[in-house]
This record gives sequence, C-alpha cells and structure tokens, in this order.
Amino acid sequence: MYQQWTPAQAMSWALKQPWGCGFNYLPRTAVNWLEMWQAETFDITTISQELKWAHEYGYNTLRTNLPFTVWEHDRDGLIARIDQFLSIASSNGLKVMLTLLDDCAFSGDEPFIGQQKPPVPGVHNSQGAGSPGRAVVLSPERWPQIEAYVKDIVGYFRYDPRIQIWDLYNEPGNSGVFVGEPKGMEYDTRLGFYALSLIVQVFKWARSVHPSQPLTVAAWHIPDRSDCREAFSHPIDVAALHLSDVISYHAYVDAPGQRLILSRLAEFNRPIVCSEWLARHIGSDMANTLPLFKDGQVSCYHWGLVQGKTQTWLPWPDIAPHREDVAQWFHDVLTPDGQPYCEEEMALVQSLSAR
Repeated sequence: MYQQWTPAQAMSWALKQPWGCGFNYLPRTAVNWLEMWQAETFDITTISQELKWAHEYGYNTLRTNLPFTVWEHDRDGLIARIDQFLSIASSNGLKVMLTLLDDCAFSGDEPFIGQQKPPVPGVHNSQGAGSPGRAVVLSPERWPQIEAYVKDIVGYFRYDPRIQIWDLYNEPGNSGVFVGEPKGMEYDTRLGFYALSLIVQVFKWARSVHPSQPLTVAAWHIPDRSDCREAFSHPIDVAALHLSDVISYHAYVDAPGQRLILSRLAEFNRPIVCSEWLARHIGSDMANTLPLFKDGQVSCYHWGLVQGKTQTWLPWPDIAPHREDVAQWFHDVLTPDGQPYCEEEMALVQSLSAR
C-alpha cells in the first residue's frame, strides 16, 4: 500500500528547504493555463523575462497549474514544455510547485484546445479553465483518464529536484462562476460530492509511482473571511488536510486571521504552506502578512506576478465594481514592464528572502 509521509518524514524534508517566498504564476500573455501550456501559445520569451524579474526581486519559488486537456491532446509536447519551464525556473533560483487538477473554471466553459477567448474587459480572471473540467470530474467512468494523467506526469518527474511539491488538486469542488449567467451552477452539490471522492483517488494514484517530493491538496473553505474560526471544517478540507504530506491552505484574510489559521494547522505537526494569499482590498497585504509567514517559516505563494491577461489586479466581482481603473491592485506585484506596483512591497520581499 502506498503510504502518506509520517509527520517526522515531512518535518525532516522541511528542514532541508529554505523558507519559500513565492507567487502563483501565469505569464502576462496567457489568459489561462491552457494558453500558457499549448504549443502555439507557449511564450518562452515572456516566461524567461518574467522569471528573471522574479529572481531579481528575491523570490525563490513559484506555483503553477498544468492543464489535463493539453496533456490529452499533446502529451509529449507538454512534457517537453514542462521540462523547459523547469529549466528556466531553476536557472533563476526558483523551485516549483506543480498543480495537476483544478476546479476553478470561472469562465463557465469546459476546457478546450485552440485559441482561447479574450479576457472580458474589467473582469477578474474571466477565462479561468478547469483541469480536467467539470464534465470529467462529474463522470467517474472517465476517471481512468485522470489516473493515467496523474501517474504519467508525477511518474515522469518523480525524482526531479526542480519540483519541490506536488499540489494534486486546486480548490476541489469550487464551482464559482464569475462571468455572465452561472453556467454549471447546477453542478454545485454534485461537483463537491465527486471532488471529495476524487481527492482520495488522486492521492492514491500519485503515491503509486513513489515520488520523491511531498504531496498536498490545499484546504480552502473559509465561510466568513472576517471570522476564521470555522475555517477548513468542510469535508473536502478535512480530507485534504488528513491526506497531505505537507499541509497547504488558501486564505485571503488579514494577518490576525492568518495567525488564527496557523495556530489551528500547527496541530497536524507537519510543515505548513500557504499556497494562495494577497488580496489588498480585504486586508490580505504584504506589509503585515509576509513578515508573519517569515517568522513562522511558513512558505507562501501570493496570487500573481505580472499584471496581464488574467486581469487579477482587479478585485473579485463580489468585492468591488468591475472597473479597469482601480487604483489599488487586488493581486499581482509587477507592471508589464517589470516595475513594482509598490516599491515598499518588493523591498520587503528582497529583505525577508535574503535572511
């Protein structure tokens, strides 16, 4: 049987890692991960430029997602592009967390190969696409395809030191839709039900190829962002936290909320990683939160690097009106020419990551 790492094994692994100061990554020229990874739109020039900027500002790790649909269409090409991406990241001193599955399909569309739709003006992450997509998650008879994908990708790179962590499934059951009519919202309850079962299977499949890197799925449910006491009590989060080698979570909350969450997660006696944070409009900011992560040796990945086609410098639609002239950025830290949105934030990154 394929075993979860013990807390002692996980802590031993963590002692060999530097504190991770990172970001979630899509190049500014990609509207979603399909556009990032397809052969026709794999923008190696922009990726090389942006990861060089990240290195110069002091970052040492990143998280990015892979699209099942591209693997299904062009497996060998995707493997080659992953290898090329890892080489660029490594040359810039960046370790990589790779995410395999993702339920955040904010466009409301099923993922498709080919030219992606342009961003909807003024809308945050308007063309987000799932991996493998809700239709596949909701069809267990198609899960052997997911199994083949997981075993292939993790098996191929299982000893690759450029990959630091495998994030198996981003926000399982997240059926939020940002654009227009809520296509797919009828799947809400069913998606969560199937995603919960799929989490268990994905861990089993990934462990069966014996990767040298730890496995994780992030807990992400916070019912009330102003009160984090009920965070991560959802069955999906409970499963994720109890199956992961390394504890990971998403929390777009202020520093007091982060402290409360971290005190609860410490009970697992495992390394803790915050794989999504930074939402300036709601108090999740650099000045108060990044030093907290550093002091606790909690590796962290804020959302976004460069302002681009995902439009994630704009707030979530339920936070503020859809305007392109919002003075305060929600996510992201660099302009398209590599300049800081906020000089003080980048100085803080440089200072903390250098210690």
